[in-house]
Amino acid sequence: MKKVLLILCLLLSIVFVGCSNVETIKVYTRDTTSGTRDCFFSTIGFEEAVSDPNALVEGAMETENNDGMINYIKNDKNGIGYISLATLESSQLKGLNYEGVTPSTENVLNGTYKFKRNFNFIIRENYKSEKEEQIVKAFIAYLSTKEGKATIKSKDGIIDILSTDPTWESIKESYPIYKEDNSSITIKFGGSTSVMKMVKALAEEFSAKCGNFVVEQNHTGSGDAYKRTQGTEKDGANYLSIGFASREFKSTENGAEGTFGKMCIDAVVVVVNPENKITNITASTLKSIYDGSITSWNDVK
Repeated sequence: MKKVLLILCLLLSIVFVGCSNVETIKVYTRDTTSGTRDCFFSTIGFEEAVSDPNALVEGAMETENNDGMINYIKNDKNGIGYISLATLESSQLKGLNYEGVTPSTENVLNGTYKFKRNFNFIIRENYKSEKEEQIVKAFIAYLSTKEGKATIKSKDGIIDILSTDPTWESIKESYPIYKEDNSSITIKFGGSTSVMKMVKALAEEFSAKCGNFVVEQNHTGSGDAYKRTQGTEKDGANYLSIGFASREFKSTENGAEGTFGKMCIDAVVVVVNPENKITNITASTLKSIYDGSITSWNDVK
């Protein structure tokens, strides 16, 4: 009897140890207004999860911005999520190769890294003042100059700087608002949180070149870019002068002609905690993790 009990105890201890080594994956995602979420699920072939939280594995944790995603995974060794390539280096998270390709600017430009999307802008059709309109249009022009592109690139936006690109000096006379004292004019920037770091740098830099206008940043997600410039909230307290989206504008976000365009390219990176040993992930594995077919890191190859 003692031998039987001993064998039983050994078997139970083996089972217990085996169970303790099972590392349950904790899934993190962005909210349904996020352009990063749209790109992520569309790319891995899980389109129903773009707008339907119920399509995801039970217990999936939603976060409203890039910083929230980073903080969750930084503190969860079993977490998995996705962020903008523009914020990967500063995040201190581990970015995974996607389908065997390293997430990098070079691989996005050469076409081998497929997890990419455009950073787009949209401006108002009607403004609170003539000065606001003139400053916004000057800012949009600045995005295409060598100086503007250099700032975009320095903040990890993926963009080509061409020898034929104009300088601000060469075009500024077309925007005489730059000569005026604009310190009483507020320009409101918002939309995608993935674009925020880049937009902050551009806005502060351009303010010094254009009469020191006041910069106000209110980034709450790509869904608010159209809504707060030309949509249902364009005249509300949270209106924007310029909105940014880290995805394409939808058919329901039909901006007026000449009021929207592309700023640069970005990529989405699948991220895990630095303690995680996995280095590569595929679209099919990601779909299986996010729909609940795979729930343990032990089953991820």
